This record gives sequence, structure tokens and C-alpha cells, in this order.
Amino acid sequence: MDNTAISATRRNLLKGIASASALPFVGAFTAMQSQQALAANGATTLVTSPYGAIAPVNDMTTGLPLLQLPLGFSYKSFGWRGDLMTDGKACPGGHDGMGVIVSRKVGRSTELVLVRNHEIGSASAANFLNAPGVYDSGNTSATATTKFGGGNTNLLFRDGNFVSMTPSLGGTQTNCAGGVTPWGTWLSCEEVSSDAAGTSGKKHGYVFEVTADPAQTTGLPIVGMGRFGHEAAAVDPATGIVYETEDSSGKSGFYRYIPDIVPGYPGSLAMGGVLQMARVKGIVNANLGTAPVNATYELEWVNIANPDQNRSNATGPTGITISSAAGPFVQGWTQGALRMNRGEGIWYAQGKMFVMDTSGGSVARGTIWELDLASQVLTCIYSSPSALVGNMGDNLTVSPRNAILICEDASTAATDSFGFGQRLMGLTGAGDAYIFAKNNVTLTSTQLNTAGKLASLQGDHRSNEFAGACFDPTGRYLFVNIQTPGITFAISGPWAKGPL
Repeated sequence: MDNTAISATRRNLLKGIASASALPFVGAFTAMQSQQALAANGATTLVTSPYGAIAPVNDMTTGLPLLQLPLGFSYKSFGWRGDLMTDGKACPGGHDGMGVIVSRKVGRSTELVLVRNHEIGSASAANFLNAPGVYDSGNTSATATTKFGGGNTNLLFRDGNFVSMTPSLGGTQTNCAGGVTPWGTWLSCEEVSSDAAGTSGKKHGYVFEVTADPAQTTGLPIVGMGRFGHEAAAVDPATGIVYETEDSSGKSGFYRYIPDIVPGYPGSLAMGGVLQMARVKGIVNANLGTAPVNATYELEWVNIANPDQNRSNATGPTGITISSAAGPFVQGWTQGALRMNRGEGIWYAQGKMFVMDTSGGSVARGTIWELDLASQVLTCIYSSPSALVGNMGDNLTVSPRNAILICEDASTAATDSFGFGQRLMGLTGAGDAYIFAKNNVTLTSTQLNTAGKLASLQGDHRSNEFAGACFDPTGRYLFVNIQTPGITFAISGPWAKGPL
């Protein structure tokens, strides 16, 4: 078939999709793939936001202009680094992955429970998260710096207002992202490449389960889910299978964990399961790092016999050797499994998994993969051609209205028509990228003192990443973090003006 015939076929498909109003999610993402296939060089384009131009908006909590947002949107900040937790200690920083795990009615009120990661490695004894569930207490010396400051805090949000934050998991290391489960818990992932750390001798690089009631969090690793540089996890509610990404530059596998117990419940994943790594059918050791829009592969899966294996070099069937790779990656690679550049955010929606490769694509500015869980077909639906269009997306989420929102995390933030700063980028139904928000955090010690925050948080933080974007089930609130200095936001506004 010639190119003219292909284009005509895709245009007809778009017309058919446009009339399929009963299937908004399927239509939007199929349209996205088809429209992007017609884009120049097989890449995504930047368009004007359906929500309009953005500008600095004052925080309803502190009065400070911390974010740039479209007209009509407002936000409240809470859970800052240094704010007091329910145990009387100061909240740590490193705000990263986050999810709403519970939405409940309490009398006439609606309560939301969010779990938030803290991407911190070593910490002083004073900054250790003394949570109900502690995995590794590290060196027991009162002045030790070898304690592990990573972990989680649970945030209570009621009727549009922040109520409290409570430590839930401690003694973990570099908790980057994670994922919500259908049974109302959070999977917190350590992004650690080492085999062991500190004088305790305990290994790191695991997944931990965090419960809505912090007292029920065990602090025990789910060893069967693998020991590697975890980024994020997402559960297929139909099968209970957990899909996992790995952030290890040039040696990132794509994994899934098939649990023994289905349907799941708090603690069930730790009862056992099989870890597998993805392989492309018909291509040995496929490298998906430079894929264009509409690149499509059918996946199969190979078993990882020892999820807790140490790091080593791995030589695949093609003779390509990967140095110092995680143990699970080594086992998969020797069986012909695939690799991404840097697997990061992953989110489940409507029978599909959406996976971010932060440095994927022809210019290493990011790709998004859509995995159809029924067919196991993986398709590239987004590929940034430049920092302006998309600048190394990290975490991503899918809104209740079935649209993708991307948190950017580039070493150098983009400068666009709204100035300098990291961004939240949305995708239209046609697959185009648009700017929804920008980091506008530039603080003086005087401003911080007036707001009741730590003066040490002063400085220009516009180059620091957005992370942990997630919506409440109704789609009224978008929660998101700025990792440094460590602030959480609840954003609300006229969502119906656009796809989010």
C-alpha cells in the first residue's frame, strides 16, 4: 500500500472514531496514534493549550505565586518540607511519587488519603522517618548519617482542605515513584542500584506496600517483585498483575509480577508470585530507546528465576554486553528481553498501561508507550522532538476523564513563551502536547518567614521537578508535588475546558 492510501485509511479511521462518542477513552487514544502518525518525522507537536495561556497564580494557603496556571484555576499548598507531622517531627523533603489510595465518606464529609514518597538516601538520625513500618534502621549511633531517610507519609485531605500528615514507611532508600493498588494501598519503590547499603547489611532496591492506616504498614520488602532500580508500578485490576518500570540508563527492563493470590488484598503480593521481563516477539534484545510515534511491537515474557540476584554483566544472544546491570535485568537480557532508555512513570487506565521512557526518542527527550493488556501490543504514542515540545517527562498520570498529564524532570528546565521552569504537560486527544502549568517557586527568606515556612527553603526552585501527579476519583482535584524544596499542591478549576 502506498503512503497516500495509508493516509486515507487513517483519515477514515479518525472520522469513525469521532463518531464513537460512547467510547471516549478508546477513541481519544486511537485518534492520538493515528494523528501522530501523520506528524512530521514521526514525532509529537506542541499546540496551544485548550485551557488557555498560563500566568502566576497566588497560593490560597500562603499567598505566594508558586505556580503558573490557566485562568480560572486555583490551588492550595500543604505538606511542605519542615511542616510538623502528627508525631511532632518535621516533614522531610524529596517529595516524589504519590497516589490517592482511599476516597471515603465520613458523615457529610469526603476524605481522601494520599500516600507520598520521599526520595531521600542517607539521613541524619534527627531526619529519620520513625514510621510504624521501618525496614532498615541503619547505624544505631545517635549521630550517624548512614540511616536511610526515604519512605512515605500519609496525607489526609478533607472537603478540599489539608488535615494532617503521618509517617507510614521508614528506613527505605530513594523512594522514587510507585503505584496505587485496586485494594487501596500504595506500592512504594526504591530506585536503588546497589546490592547492599550501610552497616546494617540489608539490601535495598525493593517494593514496599503502604496501607491507608499507617499502623498496618509492615515495612517488609516484597522480594518477589525484584531488586533493581525501581521507578513505578501499576496493577491491572482484571488480572492482578503488577507492571513495573526500571530507571537505569540504557539498561532498563520492563517487568511484570504475576501474584499467586488473586484478587489481591493488603499483604497478598508478599505471599508469592512470578517475576517476568518483557521480550519483543521476533526481535532479540530489542532496543526501544529511539522509537518514533506509531512504532509497534508484540510482547512476550520470560521468567526471572531469581528476583533477588546481585548485579553483574550480561551478554545477550546477539552478543551485546550490558555492564553492571541489575540481577533481574541480567537474567532477562540473556533470554533476549528488551530494554528501554529510562523507564519511569506508569499508569493503568481502561485496559491499557501507559509507560514513560524519560530519555527515549530520537533526541532523548521522552517517549510514551501504550501497552494493550489484552493483545500485549506495545505502541509508541508520543515522542518529543525537542525540549520545547516535551522535556524528559518522568511521572505521568491518566485523569478520570482519560487524558494523560506528564511531569517534566529535565536537568535543564525548558524556556518557553511563559518563561523558564519545569512544566506539567498535557496531551490532547489528537496526541499533541500542551503546557498546563509551570513551576514558579522563587522564594526569599522573608516570604518564607511570613508564611511560617523554613527560611532555609529560600532560592529559585523553578528548575526542580514536578512529581507525583494524581487526581482524586471525581477528577475535581489534581494533586502534585514539586520535589525540592518539597511542596504538595491541590489544584482545582474548570477541567471541562480541556481533556483533563
